[in-house]
Amino acid sequence: MDRLQSLEVFIAVAEAESFAEGARRMGLSAPSATRGVNALEDRLGARLFTRTTRRVRLTDVGRTYLEDARAIVAQLQAADEAASGAAANPVGELRITCPNEFGRIYITPILAEFLDTYPDVTADVVMVDRVVNMVEEGFDIALRIGPLPSSGLIAVRVGSVRLMVCGAPAYFERHGRPETPADLANHRIIATAPASRSTEWRFGADRSQTVRVQPRLALSSIAAAREVAESGWGLTRVLSYQIGPELEDGRLQGVLEEFEPDPLPIHLVHVENRRAPAKIRSFIDFAKPRLRSIPVLG
Repeated sequence: MDRLQSLEVFIAVAEAESFAEGARRMGLSAPSATRGVNALEDRLGARLFTRTTRRVRLTDVGRTYLEDARAIVAQLQAADEAASGAAANPVGELRITCPNEFGRIYITPILAEFLDTYPDVTADVVMVDRVVNMVEEGFDIALRIGPLPSSGLIAVRVGSVRLMVCGAPAYFERHGRPETPADLANHRIIATAPASRSTEWRFGADRSQTVRVQPRLALSSIAAAREVAESGWGLTRVLSYQIGPELEDGRLQGVLEEFEPDPLPIHLVHVENRRAPAKIRSFIDFAKPRLRSIPVLG
């Protein structure tokens, strides 16, 4: 097994946390993968994994080496693509991460259309409500909501979202509309995260106005909170994209818009510079105008 393949096997085993699964992804036998990693550890004079009977875990040295190994393999792949013409033609697997609801409502339809347009591209989308380390977890593109910290990532702004209070027309007919944040004390509140008997909601452009609400119902699922609000039971607070279709057809309506915090920016971010593979450049060029054209993301 040559040195490059040893690196690729190491990466596969690290991502799978299993020699057997890592070997399967590489099209190798488990003993071959084990020998490859053992040879790599011998050459380095360092232990990369802690092995148990059930799984393998990276050591501290292994975690650092994994990031470097991914960068090396990515650079070699980019060089191969540039030489073969793949840098100009979108090919290969595109790995994307995005928030759950945003991915379900907006990214998935765009990606399906993109794959129809570029048949040599495959996609792996991980929808998770946390900020992932793109390098460590091997993603090409991430959709981020909110201010971006300083980093080496390249960011393309594709819209913004509002933090808004909403309810169904049937609820407003029975209970009226709150005119100020303080009025929420007289309304049924559906919290969209585990909440105590009182929860602070911040209003105003700079979020300086604090209102303590008393949730009657706390749900860890945005989808569940949306459905309960849509039934006319109470008011909830969500990011505008999470109720985009419901806002468009009138099933839910926003209130207290003049008291909302400043909108949060939405970016597509990627690691590579202008020489990024065509699969990354093409998807961003494809998704950018489509996302920017969605009214609720404006």
